[in-house]
Amino acid sequence: MFKCSYRIALQSILRKEINRFLRIWLQTLVPPVITVSLYFVIFGNLIGSRIGSMGGVDYMSFIVPGLIMMSVITNSYSNVASSFFSAKFQNNIEELLVAPVPNYIIIFGYVGGGMTRGLMVGFLVTCVSLLFIDLHIFNLGILILSVLCTSILFSLAGLLNALFAKTFDDISIIPSFVLTPLTYLGGVFYSISLLPPVWQVISHFNPVFYMINAFRYGFLGIADVNLSVAFSVIFAFIGILYILVSILLKKGVGIRT
Repeated sequence: MFKCSYRIALQSILRKEINRFLRIWLQTLVPPVITVSLYFVIFGNLIGSRIGSMGGVDYMSFIVPGLIMMSVITNSYSNVASSFFSAKFQNNIEELLVAPVPNYIIIFGYVGGGMTRGLMVGFLVTCVSLLFIDLHIFNLGILILSVLCTSILFSLAGLLNALFAKTFDDISIIPSFVLTPLTYLGGVFYSISLLPPVWQVISHFNPVFYMINAFRYGFLGIADVNLSVAFSVIFAFIGILYILVSILLKKGVGIRT
């Protein structure tokens, strides 16, 4: 049974996380929208007009789902990674550790904050995309499920990064050298059917590839991978990351000295 005190604790963490990035919305919400807008102009209007169609749709319509998902991924991840590490750095996390709050409440609170920021930025990017194309939703259920699961997954990944991070530099290493390459090579700007066979096989080992394709199917009804396989991979990664983060929190890895 979900105790009332646990609900209050969850609401408190979630409210703190949301207030945190809303207070500095010029740094957390506006820059991603401006960046993606430049992608729309450069890759959509300038380059896309020369490419023509991709996967049976015009190039601009093809890249929009990937760009929206890319903004959700990066913001869900960075919000939790920076927030939790800041709590460690300032020793605020000790207040949660001594409180009678189970670890899953802490996880849900931080993940909820990361999801909120990621989904807000994704919504803003979607609104901006309407200035360039007319969006048509093929399957709303698949669309919502894919973006929710992706934001959960990368919020958990951000929490995992924060647990192991010892300096602020450790927070930026993973996004720069792991997250960004996986996102750009996940099919945001192209269909893997254009790649040589060996690179098509390699692409299937990229988890971001499945998320972008599931989300693109929700918008356009096209995907480079079977949806059941895509969601199986996404659910598996969510389960693995949640279990790993729970174990690390229980052991106090990166928190207790």
